[in-house]
Amino acid sequence: MSEKKPFYITTPIYYPSGNPHIGHCYTTLACDVVARMKRMQGFDVMFLTGTDEHGQKIEKKAQEEGVTPKEYVDVIVENFKKLWSRLGITYDRYIRTTDDYHIESVQKIFKKLYDDGYIYKSSYKGKYCTPCESFWTESQLVDGKCPDCGREVTDAEEEAYFFKLSQFGPRLKELLLDEEKDFLEPKSRVNEMINNFIEPGLQDLCVSRTSFTWGIPVTFDPGHIVYVWVDALSNYITALGYMNETYDDYKKYWPADMHVMAKEIVRFHSLIWPAILMALGEPLPKKIYGHGWITFGAAGGKMSKSAGNVVDPFVLCDRYGVDALRYHLLREMPFGADAPYTNEMMFNRINSDLANDLGNLVSRTVAMAIKYFDGTLPAEKDFNDSDEELLGMASALPAFVSENYESLHISDALAEIFKVISRANKYIDENEPWVLAKDETKKGRLAAVLYNLLDTIRVCTILLSPVMPHVTPEIFKQIGADESCTTWDAASLRHALKADVTVEKGPVLFPRIDTEKELAELDALSPKKDLPSEPLKDVTDFDNFAALDLRAVKVLSCEKVPKSDKLLLFKVDDGFGERQVLSGIAQYYKPEELLGKTLAMIVNLKPRKMMGYESCGMILSVRDGDRFRVVEFDDSIKPGSDIS
Repeated sequence: MSEKKPFYITTPIYYPSGNPHIGHCYTTLACDVVARMKRMQGFDVMFLTGTDEHGQKIEKKAQEEGVTPKEYVDVIVENFKKLWSRLGITYDRYIRTTDDYHIESVQKIFKKLYDDGYIYKSSYKGKYCTPCESFWTESQLVDGKCPDCGREVTDAEEEAYFFKLSQFGPRLKELLLDEEKDFLEPKSRVNEMINNFIEPGLQDLCVSRTSFTWGIPVTFDPGHIVYVWVDALSNYITALGYMNETYDDYKKYWPADMHVMAKEIVRFHSLIWPAILMALGEPLPKKIYGHGWITFGAAGGKMSKSAGNVVDPFVLCDRYGVDALRYHLLREMPFGADAPYTNEMMFNRINSDLANDLGNLVSRTVAMAIKYFDGTLPAEKDFNDSDEELLGMASALPAFVSENYESLHISDALAEIFKVISRANKYIDENEPWVLAKDETKKGRLAAVLYNLLDTIRVCTILLSPVMPHVTPEIFKQIGADESCTTWDAASLRHALKADVTVEKGPVLFPRIDTEKELAELDALSPKKDLPSEPLKDVTDFDNFAALDLRAVKVLSCEKVPKSDKLLLFKVDDGFGERQVLSGIAQYYKPEELLGKTLAMIVNLKPRKMMGYESCGMILSVRDGDRFRVVEFDDSIKPGSDIS
């Protein structure tokens, strides 16, 4: 017996700054589909996922919660694992960047890169995005903000180590343009990487920090910790035992067959990660896939619980079934593009594809076999040329589905499967089994029609099993398909069901959903409502607006008002002098977060007293869900500047 061929697939390791939600699910589900299929095809699969647990953002979150960073991430990691278990994710290994073996490997990797001259010490001065843990040059910012997430960046200057990323530009460009290797998919991502990063000139990458402590220490220079992206990216090889003795399958599985991730982190995986591997002298992964995002609402807007968009995947699984959720998310995501999510869209997909088409096909076919043949088809059947269109479509499916699952065109594969399911339903109407049953001379033809339907269902069910692994065994049971004809290879066999197959009536596979009722019930289940937008006020004239004096002010000092949970006391420079103002935003900001900020303020309101303090004006803020954010400007705006 020949040894199984290895196949290595990875998700990114997720950042546990908050609990997982439906937006985390697509990448992991897509990888699970590929992993399940490759196992069915006889491969020795290593499916890796995990969590990226270091960095300044985690440190801050933990401080806010009053716990250690490790205590903070431990709770969230357990929730990730619970979600993957609930969704039926069949990962083989789960890595945490706080694992001792990973820390050991990263320290050795960093030291090797330093010893080999790829890392050097200097000082960093530039822009830093804390949520993305990313450094940027001024030219890379978009409207002065992080080009990845659109948030504010801060000035950063500190002693740091740098990786010589700049010297890898030509090799990376050659890699990305190599049509034979086809390293990065979809092709649009290739153009982004070359035009936005390589052509303008790659800059050396800051790979250590000294301004916070939650990270992997640099062994040869106390006070420095390894920059989170070097730490995180190395997981793909440390999890296999690279530079550690915990595992010993690096040579077996590396290079990875597929790294899969959402588009916002393609830059790190297609530029920084290959450059690190080149510097280490290690093989490069075979494929990088950067898919789109799950967005909320048909227009791609922000999730709104008040609109019925409860997107807790645990709730959705419990109410509608794990496989229904898996199918919907994978069916709706076109390769490389974003896919909107609403509960209503999911209900429509369940009702149309799963209840009406697949579920109805199975129940009708099984019911007719029971009604006309007491559940067991006769061995003698009358096949004819009119069967060929349906059977030909089913025969063409396995090759198409295999190729499209593995290239992450999963939506296309599912659409093709359901074309065959739709054709099978049409085949019933064309052949009218209820008419054939009335003529004793046509029993052989009736048996052939039902057998063709059952065998087509068998083929489709095999190909759907990586996507809907929990319901497909029940379908096999109902249509009388045993293990000998439900392997991946058996999907390519025509008429693999036993000639005298026996069917079995079973439960409804996919109950229809009352959309309006369910939307209302999900809305009632929402544990926390987004605050509604304020209604528009009555129309006023320009003179009333012009009477308000709106100015930019710079925060000179900020402190909490004693005995108040809401108020912050500001001293601001309004361009003409110093003034005092209070604002009820203490639950959203720490005083030190606002020091030195340039904010928007109404400066000509009559003074009023709050908690014994006089407030001369009003700081402007905007409602963002259930919190408020101050309106702020960059440092180029001078105090006293008129806002109009």
